[in-house]
Amino acid sequence: MPTIRPLHAGAISVAEYLCWAGAGTPAQTEYHRGWSISYVRRGSFGCTCGSRHFQLIPGSVLVGRPDDEYLCTHDHHDGGDECLAFFFAPEVVDEVRRRHARWQSGAVAPLAELAALGELAQSAVTQRHDIALDEVGLALAARFIDLLAGTRRPPAHAAPTDHRRAVASALWIDAHSALPIVLDDMARAAGLSVYHYLRMFAAVFDVTPHQYLVRTRLRKAARLLADEDRPVTDVALDVGFADLSNFVRSFHRAAGVSPRAFRQMARGDRKILQERLGDPP
Repeated sequence: MPTIRPLHAGAISVAEYLCWAGAGTPAQTEYHRGWSISYVRRGSFGCTCGSRHFQLIPGSVLVGRPDDEYLCTHDHHDGGDECLAFFFAPEVVDEVRRRHARWQSGAVAPLAELAALGELAQSAVTQRHDIALDEVGLALAARFIDLLAGTRRPPAHAAPTDHRRAVASALWIDAHSALPIVLDDMARAAGLSVYHYLRMFAAVFDVTPHQYLVRTRLRKAARLLADEDRPVTDVALDVGFADLSNFVRSFHRAAGVSPRAFRQMARGDRKILQERLGDPP
């Protein structure tokens, strides 16, 4: 049995699958528990879906449809495999595949278009970038459907009503940024599906909701670091970061200096606030 490490729960759930099966491991019939796209990060395995057989290698994508039967084999590789799996709620799938209804269980050979998003998701897992796993998962699903349809999804254009909703949502995020909010919460507060909400917000502000959330937290952290004497750890937790290491990495990436160095510069020159409180790129 693989080791499963849940990473995110919601309309788009994410989990890490670590399988240690080898050539001598008996194959067992399994069933997809939902709509899923799994990015192969390491190793190799075979997969039989109905009458079709696939060999998956790093960069390949395993596709699942609810209750479909499949059989994984490990005849050609003894080192196990690792996958990053995205599971989509039915309403998300309905939104994403509206232009192309075909979503069958199977596999897709390594494609640059999907591999790039898979590696971006891996960066999100290791927190090397301020991007949310569910946002990458939604982009991965949309790109997968577009590849099936042989089309490219046009850029989203914001209507006047979208601007009003996006501004209201940004203000809501600002007011709730200290809480552990995720994409599901933001979309629910805006009264939209996660798919339409993400497209609307990005079309208006040219950043994703999660990126705006991180930048809001960093902005508030910079203000606290400059104006108050609370420990850096307390500042990180107060503005909404779950742990100190993530805060320090994000702050250094945005400001170019550590939180402590920023505080020292702010105490020596108040102009540092004007130079450093701008949104990170």
